[in-house]
Formats: sequence, structure tokens, C-alpha cells
Amino acid sequence: MKREKISFKGAQGHKLAAYIAFPADRKPINYVIFAHCFTCNKNLNAVRNISFALTKYGYAVMSFDFTGLGESEGDFSNTDFSSNTEDLIAASAFLKSEYKPPSLLIGHSLGGAAVLMAASKIGSVKAIATIGAPAQPDHILRLIKDGIDEIKEKGEAEVSIGGRPFKIKEQFLNDLKDNKALENLKDLRKPILILHSPQDNIVGIENAEEIYKNAFHPKSFISLDGADHLISNKDDSNHAGEMIAIWAKKYVEKLPDSNLSTDSQTVALIGPKEDNYTTQLVAEGHHLLADEPEDVGGDNFGPTPYGFLTSALAACTAITLRMYANRKKWNVEEVLVHVDQEHRHEKDSENCESEDGKITYFSRKIEIKGNLDDKQRKKLLEIAEKCPVHKTLESPIKVESELLTS
Repeated sequence: MKREKISFKGAQGHKLAAYIAFPADRKPINYVIFAHCFTCNKNLNAVRNISFALTKYGYAVMSFDFTGLGESEGDFSNTDFSSNTEDLIAASAFLKSEYKPPSLLIGHSLGGAAVLMAASKIGSVKAIATIGAPAQPDHILRLIKDGIDEIKEKGEAEVSIGGRPFKIKEQFLNDLKDNKALENLKDLRKPILILHSPQDNIVGIENAEEIYKNAFHPKSFISLDGADHLISNKDDSNHAGEMIAIWAKKYVEKLPDSNLSTDSQTVALIGPKEDNYTTQLVAEGHHLLADEPEDVGGDNFGPTPYGFLTSALAACTAITLRMYANRKKWNVEEVLVHVDQEHRHEKDSENCESEDGKITYFSRKIEIKGNLDDKQRKKLLEIAEKCPVHKTLESPIKVESELLTS
């Protein structure tokens, strides 16, 4: 995915660090804001993986560090749950001003409670998704219970959350108690998707039940079975992102063409080295993935480039035969095209030991089911030889390349 580093002013006037992850063609169908967990930042693997999954479906995803966290300015001890919610609203205003207003909010852990509070104040939001979210913001008090007495006595204390030290002031505790997400949820008439792991030992599954009971339809629940609270397993976070992307499609409105778009028929994007060889493709507006097998360093998330090449030949053959059969009104029930590709040495090559002596060889086997005589089947085989991709592959081909300035 293509990540653009940006910054904007948060609720307290500090500069907040953010990323926007774009789909390969930089032509997003919608904008999303992702609110991370209380002790996390925008670079958490789960945030990156969920964002990646969403960009595969055409979404642009903004993730940012709340005031005083990660690369953002400010002092975390001077923040509270309400100011985090206001940071979310500020992020929305920034998107609306510089790009397009967000239509989907996603919140993980306490970020989930924050999006439930913020959603009613952001008119453009059409849907909300929470991941491992507490039913009430004050759930976090259980994580800092050993420091509560000191905070009340001294006005502040340093507590450990997730193995990291944080200075918490009494205003933070009071603000958590004052915010009632469930009460707000009863007035929030927007579609909601609740994702939660039954094995979450930080925010128990009963929180998902409370959110679901208090939300109005349409509401949906997906069990992230086996996942931990931070969704640290790559497969779990990718699954969560894909489920959100597919679910939200019903509720969000597709944006008009953006001036960030490319006019190319197909565009491929490969991200930073941690993405290995996983490549996002947008082909005539359709989002696809290409990859390499795990044994050569890929993640096997999609076909190889040669897999797409053989797919092009197989699909074009099947479509060509269907078009011809329909035009002739022949009884063709089903067409199956099997294609394999390899490099072979030319029999008459003088350089049979050299790579130059090899040709690309496609093996195509065609099954045609239907009430057809031998003459009709023979004719369809002749038509297969005339499919446009077949003819292109056998014609002289030249690829011209140029570097574009970014």
C-alpha cells in the first residue's frame, strides 16, 4: 500500500502525526479513520495489516497518534478520553478539508469506545466498526487499579499499561467515569460491526455482548476466534480488515473520481520491505493481489504475475467461446479452460543450453459441456485460437518504460 505521511492539529492545538494508506491507484472509494488502542500508536502491526486489507478493497485509511503518543506532540498526562475523542473529530475535519470526509470509523480497544462517542458528531460517517472495544471507557480503570489510590491521593501517578509507563492524572479518571458510551450508543442510529475475540483477556468478550445489545440494527458481530487483544497475528488482523471492508461496502457511498487517480488501465503497487512481494493491483477499477510463494520469500496472498498471465489467456478463451456460442445459439452449458505456462528449449535452437534458446510455452486444454456435434466442437477449437489474448501473445510485443517523477 502507498502510505503518505501527514500531520494535522489536534484538539489541544498540538501537531499530530498521521499516515494515510491509499489503494494502488490512489483513487479511494471512501476514506476511513482508524483509532488505535490506548497504549498503541499508528505503527502497530495490527493497524498496518488492517489498513492494508482495507486498501485492497479501495479504501484510503487514515491512522494517527493521539496527543502525546508516538510521534505526536503534546503531553499525554494532560489528555483524557474526551480529548482523544476530540482528536478524532479533528482528524475528520482535516480529511474533509484536505481530501474527502470519512464515511467509516474503525476503533480498536479504547479507540473503539472513542469512535462510538465521536460518530454522532461526524455527519459524514455512515458506519462504525469496533475491534476488542470495551462497552464503557472506564473499563480501563481495571488495568490501572494498582495506581488509582495514588492518583487520587497525589493527583497523578505513573502506571504501567501493557508494560509501558504512563503518567495519569485524576482528571483522566474522572473523565472516563463521566463518558457513557452505551448511553450514547442508544442514540447512534448508524450501522455497526463488532469484532471481538473470545480469548481476549484484556477486554472480555462480554463487552461485545453489551455493545451489541445496546446498538440498534443494522448491527453485526464477528468472532475473531483465537486472536489476542492486540491482534498480533498477521492472519487475524488481515481477516479483521477484510471483513470490515466487505461489510462496510453495503453502507458507505462510493466517492466520485478523485484527482489523485491514475488513468492507466492497470496499476501495480508494492509497499515497504516488510510487505515482502505482496503487490496491490487495480485493473480497470477492480482490486486484486499478486504475490510470490512463501518458499521464495513471498506471503502467497495472491497469484504470481505469471498466474495472472495464464489467467488472462484462460479467461479470454472462455469469454470468446461463450460469445461465439451465444451468437450461433449453440447449446453450450459450460466452458472450462485449463492453462499452464513454462519455459522450454526450442527444438531447432542452436543455443539449447542458453536462456536465449528458450521460448515461453502455454499449454491450453479446453472442456466444452453441452449438446454439440463433432463439427461444432472442432469449430469452437478454431475460435479459441482467435481469442484476443491468444493473438496478442503470439504477436510481436514491445514494452516501453519510463520513470515518472513522484
